[in-house]
Amino acid sequence: MNVHTNTHSIILGYLYWLFGFLGAHRFYYGKPLTGALWFFTGGLLLIGWIVDLFLIPGMDEEAGRRYRPGRIDYSAAWLLYTFLGAFGVHRFYMGKWISGVIYLLTLGLAGIGLIYDLLTLNEQVHEINAGLRPAAV
Repeated sequence: MNVHTNTHSIILGYLYWLFGFLGAHRFYYGKPLTGALWFFTGGLLLIGWIVDLFLIPGMDEEAGRRYRPGRIDYSAAWLLYTFLGAFGVHRFYMGKWISGVIYLLTLGLAGIGLIYDLLTLNEQVHEINAGLRPAAV
C-alpha cells in the first residue's frame, strides 16, 4: 500500500510553476527528464506549462509516495539550492561539508555541479533520509 506523506510543499510547487516554462516545478517534484524537456522547449511552447497548472496536485502526491521524509526537508533543500546553490549552502544543509566547501570555492564547480544537483537533489535527500548514504561528502 502506497502512503502519501507530505515531503514537498504544494505552495512551493506552484511558486516554482511560475517558472515552469523553464521546468522548475518538474525538477522540484523529481521529474528531471521532463524538466529538461520543458527547459529546452519553453514548457512545450507554453502549452504544457499551462496544463501543468492542473497537474501539480498529482505531482505533489506522487512525490509524497516516492520520496522518504526525514531529517532533511526537501523544500528547504530546494529553496537553498535555488537562492544559494552556487555557494553550496544546500550541500552544507544536507551535511555534505566537503562538497559544500568545494562549491563555495568554485561557485558550484563552475555550474556543472549545479546542473548535477538540479537533476538529482531529490534523490540525494531521499538517500540521506532513508539512511542509504551518509551525508559526509
